[in-house]
Amino acid sequence: MIKLLITSGRGPVECRIAVRGVLHALLRQAQAASLDADAVEGNDPDSRGPVSAIAVLHGEDAAEFARGWTGSIQWIAQSPVRPHHKRKNWFVGIVQLPATEVRADKIAAIDVRFETFRAGGPGGQHQNKTESAVRATHVPSGLSVTAREERSQHRNKALALERLTKLVAARNQLAELAGRRHAQAAHDALERGQPVRCFKGDNFLPA
Repeated sequence: MIKLLITSGRGPVECRIAVRGVLHALLRQAQAASLDADAVEGNDPDSRGPVSAIAVLHGEDAAEFARGWTGSIQWIAQSPVRPHHKRKNWFVGIVQLPATEVRADKIAAIDVRFETFRAGGPGGQHQNKTESAVRATHVPSGLSVTAREERSQHRNKALALERLTKLVAARNQLAELAGRRHAQAAHDALERGQPVRCFKGDNFLPA
């Protein structure tokens, strides 16, 4: 499991918009790379975008995938909230969080909703023949994860519950990091002039 912190640091509202756009782009590319990825967003004061977010990657190639995203990310776009603003380059930072375990409180079974479905992608063709994949949703928070690696629906259910527990813990970790200004410090340490990835436009297409 790899956890990536995406942060707007001390940037303006456009950087928070970029956090959400970059997060969605990362999740799309993770899926295209046959990785399971979950995400949780932090404080969003005006519904335009979170100050920071955590993406949780699962799979054998998760570490290699994460290396291609770690660093400064550039978004080239006219400000959607300040159309006359001259600036068109906005930056967010992505850092890999330490592998130390965050305390994960047990989730009450009554608070989890399970769904099964046929899964393509990781696991091979055998998964398309039965509804072996499982989606678990933590009803109180709305957080959701999927598990599809195993052939057994029962094992995927257990795996999904484990991931959901860790994602809820990541949400708590996100709040703790914001309180310690970890996100701002991580963002300030990045070189804005050397982005590892660049996106453009409202759809966050690769530049």
